[in-house]
Amino acid sequence: MSHQPETSPPSDSQPSETPSPESASSETVPDAQPAPHASPANPDTGVPTSAPQAGWPDPVDAGPRQVSYRIRVNAPAPELWELVANPHRHHELDGSHSVQYAKSGPSRLSEGDEFSIAMRKFGMPYTMNPVVTAAEEGTVMEWQQPGGHRWRWEFEAQGDGTTLVTETFDYSRTTPAVGRVYELLRRPQDNSKGIRASLTALGGRYL
Repeated sequence: MSHQPETSPPSDSQPSETPSPESASSETVPDAQPAPHASPANPDTGVPTSAPQAGWPDPVDAGPRQVSYRIRVNAPAPELWELVANPHRHHELDGSHSVQYAKSGPSRLSEGDEFSIAMRKFGMPYTMNPVVTAAEEGTVMEWQQPGGHRWRWEFEAQGDGTTLVTETFDYSRTTPAVGRVYELLRRPQDNSKGIRASLTALGGRYL
């Protein structure tokens, strides 16, 4: 047995009123607000395409058998030099994605220091043991790889808080045979891409 109360039918003299669509919508739906403008995103990275970008590095004529690019970074030279002088942070700078981590070495390199870097390229792990060939605080950091080529970073303070940063792959000191092998393996071209990626990433840290 149901215990629900009985309901009487509506009176003919008091017909029920149905609210009009206009009155219902005005009571229950707030005025629509225009959607905020959304910048189109890069489908690969998800980053808005209109986001601030670091400038693209400019090529530098450093001489024969050298690949060099330069970029202006919105940071003081001493701060940038300290970043490069710490081999335990080199993976943060590497545009080739081959640097993994520092196996050994001081946190602040000086001329004559040797450090060990775990690398990976084409899926193969290996280790490099560079030796620092120049370390001028705030302005220069350079090391030589076992093959004889050198990587050099130069920092030129511009007086307005920004710095011109130049990265160079220098194989001018290698033997002619080694230099020829590098060219056959397209090392200059590959390192050109890596340098530009490294400098662009560095500039992007200080936008």
